[in-house]
Amino acid sequence: MSARVEPSSPPADPAPLASSSPGLPPRGGVRLRTLVMIRWAAVAGQLFTASIVHWGLGFSLPVLPVGGTIALSALLNLAVSLGRPASARIDDREATIFLAFDIVQLAVLLYLTGGLTNPFSLLLMAPVAIGATILSLASNIALAMLTIVSIGLLGVLHQPLPWTGTPPELPPIYQAGAWAGLSLTTLLVTLYGWRLAEEARLMNAALLAAQAALAQEQRMSALGALAAAAAHELGSPLSTIAVVAKEMLREVEPDDPLREDVELLAAESDRCRSILARLSVDPAGDVSDAYVLVPLPALIEAAAQNYKRDRIAITFEAGPIGAGAPATAPIQLRSPEIMQGIGNIVQNAVSFATREVHIATHWTTEWSEVEVSDDGPGFSEALLDELGTPFISTRQGVEGHMGLGVFIAKTLLERTGASVSFGNRSPGPGGAAVAVRWPNPVFKAT
Repeated sequence: MSARVEPSSPPADPAPLASSSPGLPPRGGVRLRTLVMIRWAAVAGQLFTASIVHWGLGFSLPVLPVGGTIALSALLNLAVSLGRPASARIDDREATIFLAFDIVQLAVLLYLTGGLTNPFSLLLMAPVAIGATILSLASNIALAMLTIVSIGLLGVLHQPLPWTGTPPELPPIYQAGAWAGLSLTTLLVTLYGWRLAEEARLMNAALLAAQAALAQEQRMSALGALAAAAAHELGSPLSTIAVVAKEMLREVEPDDPLREDVELLAAESDRCRSILARLSVDPAGDVSDAYVLVPLPALIEAAAQNYKRDRIAITFEAGPIGAGAPATAPIQLRSPEIMQGIGNIVQNAVSFATREVHIATHWTTEWSEVEVSDDGPGFSEALLDELGTPFISTRQGVEGHMGLGVFIAKTLLERTGASVSFGNRSPGPGGAAVAVRWPNPVFKAT
């Protein structure tokens, strides 16, 4: 079965949810001030540690090389701080170079103070951990490789560990274990840290897209309400104009030169009244109670009407299920979340259907459900469990498709209290089926 996922933005149809989604933000983009402050903290910690070891504990350190290495980091920090404003943001490449210098500087300090036998060798993980949260995967791999190479070199090349008397000699097997442990930790910190940060970034981008789509629908609803209010306000003066035009039409003789103008005035006033009448009775623009709470089948039909296509038939079915269920349909709040969510699911079905999309609305005393099914290829079994999560799409990156349509629809519908499930029609001719179920339906009688 071919992979089937949601369309995000067909060019000529009403704008779907994903079309309002922002593009994926680039990695990096961290403020320079953040990295500068982290480095100042590292410089202060290195000075403090070196002072305690040399003067506090009495261990002999190569003071000039160690002090020079720390001073070089401080001077570079000053140069970076003075050369650019603190609020400036640096890209992925600049941040990678910034953190790579910190790794090399730490490696030099460890070389001067015992290599991997120095208990502070774990600090090599700090730049890697920072990079995992802000850098791209390629940059993180580069930093990890630099760290592992540094660890390998420190395992064989280093100055004696500062000590009083003869430095302790650790067994080679222990030193090999320390090298393996630090290298493995570097890889784990890089991969797990990057994966978690990437997941949070993608989820944040997807939620922003959902909020943008909902805001767009709310603006459209507000525009409809404004149209209904305008129709109501203009109704009275337009009725007066129509009455006056008819009176003038009766008074003007058939051969009068003004007869044609008066007839045109009466016809145009009737046309205006017809337009205002359509605006005032359109449920999409009316905010009265009669259109805020509507029968669920009518709401679903209203949400699907913008996605009809000439080659695809959209059929509707509605009715109760089981004994004791009311014959009349439950009522539902006409909300932007439902209109956008159901509309996007219908649009997705129409895009993949061969001939027909079937929308069934059923209810019992315990739940009400809408199922949108089509006769297309159906959902891919490989992606079925992942549907509803952001950026899951075989067409991601093609013609602007980002894999956000189903995620946004699911997110909006869940805000109304519904649960959304995805599957394939079985038994039958095949095709996809998306079920949206609300618990505890409300009926007009109650």
